Parts: sequence; structure tokens; C-alpha cells
Amino acid sequence: MNTPTKLTVLRIIMTIIIIFLLMFPFYLIGISFPRFILGGIYIKSQYLFAGGLFALASITDGLDGYLARKNNQITNTGKMLDAIADKILVDSTLIILACQGLISTLIPVIVVLRDVVVNAFKMELASKGKVVAAISSGKIKTATLMVGIILTLFYNLPFELFNIRVADFLLYFATIMSVVSAFEYYRLYKQYLKELKS
Repeated sequence: MNTPTKLTVLRIIMTIIIIFLLMFPFYLIGISFPRFILGGIYIKSQYLFAGGLFALASITDGLDGYLARKNNQITNTGKMLDAIADKILVDSTLIILACQGLISTLIPVIVVLRDVVVNAFKMELASKGKVVAAISSGKIKTATLMVGIILTLFYNLPFELFNIRVADFLLYFATIMSVVSAFEYYRLYKQYLKELKS
């Protein structure tokens, strides 16, 4: 297992810890995280821990790809794990935040639906020997989602102190980019879709 793949596996492990931090009822086992008020905002420190871990996991997303290209260590296994790691990191966190009422449920519904459709499309083309490269709108979507999630976990600070909803704006913008990128994938590869149907 090369270094980029190890980083991808580490991202999956960090995702599991983030899910655990956000969902586990720690009070049942007598564990309580510090809570405090900042600028009138009631803050639970476990969200800050999850936000910090999410930020680290997001950094490994760019780092593993960079190292793979730099050291010529790009493998099919690495590409598959990287795609899986990205989706479980972002999609699972979005679902949890929506269930906890911190973001609109519309965001994970659209993002996850888009990911399912696009990934199914990519896998079908891959089975026919056609590699579907990442497109700029998809990269913008992923990067914007990650920053929006980090800000949400950090209670939109420091922008919340000035009543500027940067986290919400980024998440809604990323949701729009999810739809845009899906249509771009279709436009770029619709000819291959027609060939698959025939």
C-alpha cells in the first residue's frame, strides 16, 4: 500500500470518528464535552472537534492525489478508494447535519442523489473501458461543500458574529454546482450513453 492510498484509508478512518463524535449519545456513558457561549452562540465542543477532524480529512483529499501524481503512484485501487472516501466523508456528514436540523434536508438529498447517478454512470462507462475524468464544476462542488461543512461544524464562526450566513451560502452554492456538474457530465459523455443503450 503506497503513501497516497494510506492517506485515503486514513480519511475513511477519520470519517468514522467524525460520525461517532456527531452521533454517539455520550451522556449515556457519563461523558460530557465542554460547552460554552461565544457572542451569544451556544457552542458544543464536540462539533469543534468534529470540524477540526473534518478539516484534516479534507486536506488529505488533495494531498493523496498530489502525491499520487507526483510520485507516479496512481493505481485503480487508489482511485476507487479515493472516490469512496470523498463520498462517505461529505455525504455522511451532510446527512447527519440535516438530521440534527443544522442544515436544510434539501442539500443532502440533492447532493447524494447526484453522486449516486454520476457514480453509476462512471462505473458503467469504466466497465466499457472509458475513463471519466473529473471536471472543474465537480471539483468546485466538492471543495465548496467541504468548506461549507467545516464552517457549519464551527458554528459559522467568525461570520456568525456579524450575522453573515457564509456556511449556508457555500452549501447552497455547492448544491447548485452538484446539479450543474451532473448536466455537464451528461453533455460531455452523452454519446457514450447512446452507445451503451444500443
